[in-house]
Amino acid sequence: MKKSLQTYIGGIVFALVLAALVALVAAGCTRAKEDYLRLHIRANGNSAEEQALKLQVRDAVVAYLTPIAKGVQSKREMQSLMAAKLDEVERIADDVIAQNGYDYASHAYLSYEEFPQKTYGDVTLEAGYYDAVIVELGSGKGDNWWCVAFPPLCFVAAEDVEGDEVIFRSAIAEWFRKNCK
Repeated sequence: MKKSLQTYIGGIVFALVLAALVALVAAGCTRAKEDYLRLHIRANGNSAEEQALKLQVRDAVVAYLTPIAKGVQSKREMQSLMAAKLDEVERIADDVIAQNGYDYASHAYLSYEEFPQKTYGDVTLEAGYYDAVIVELGSGKGDNWWCVAFPPLCFVAAEDVEGDEVIFRSAIAEWFRKNCK
């Protein structure tokens, strides 16, 4: 009886220690709103054509930024990088817009704006104010596409493998593996 009581108490202590460790790891992996830099591409309108154009601009902008963002270690570094590349982002967006026969331009800028709660994979960003890179296409009044520029959750490329096979990687999972050890 005495041994089973010790085993029971030992199990409870182990469970409490394990719970405390999990809480510490989770707390270490939680980021405040101030730690994120969001990227938003806002369509000119909500027609199917303008939404498709927005996604083409997204693909071109993300393809341009992915190798540039590799190795960025802080939000401040990413903001500086993005500020230096805003003209090039606009040029890329304007090229895609013109190639699709539209006559409006884009406008890329850094901003601090209020956003609703959004979920990106396993990460939920609470509603509130965030620093963001905004790319407006034309009026920018259409629905937007968004991701997280820092930590760089939208700038992880797929890996090519032999043949036609492609392995897709989860930017969120990779970030957590790297930063939550």
